[in-house]
Amino acid sequence: MNRNAVETVMGAVVLVVAAVFLFFAYTTSQVQALGGTEYTARFDRVDGIRDGSDVRISGIKVGSVVQQNLDPKTFFAVLHISVDPKVKLPVDTVASITSSGLLGDKYLALEPGNEDDTIKPGGRIEHTQSPMNLENMIGQYIFGQTGKKPDAGGGQPGDAGSAPAPKP
Repeated sequence: MNRNAVETVMGAVVLVVAAVFLFFAYTTSQVQALGGTEYTARFDRVDGIRDGSDVRISGIKVGSVVQQNLDPKTFFAVLHISVDPKVKLPVDTVASITSSGLLGDKYLALEPGNEDDTIKPGGRIEHTQSPMNLENMIGQYIFGQTGKKPDAGGGQPGDAGSAPAPKP
């Protein structure tokens, strides 16, 4: 009988610790529904962005990505974002996908412009910049693919051997 009581108490302690952990995780995770202004933005690629990703201005979180989908006609990625209603975005705002660090999470960075006119709620952010693909950049650096076309003759411009041979 004594052993059953100890097991019951230990089980209760484990359940209380798990409940405290879940409460702590929920209160510190900043998972909350924003009742903000919705906008859309079109990108070539949205590598690393997912639903719930941050939307930041000057490093400050002002919203989140609500949904992402593919435009079936143009094959552009369309992000639907929600931004704090106190933030009014000028029409020349630029949306770019950046990361928190070399291996950090990606987020949508908004850079407001200088126009007086603002984007209407439900409107589209026209100026976007897709993320840079780090793997491709490293591969180009390693394999020397800098975008220069190879010289046909193998020499320097102006060398006698650099001109292609005349056709017979």
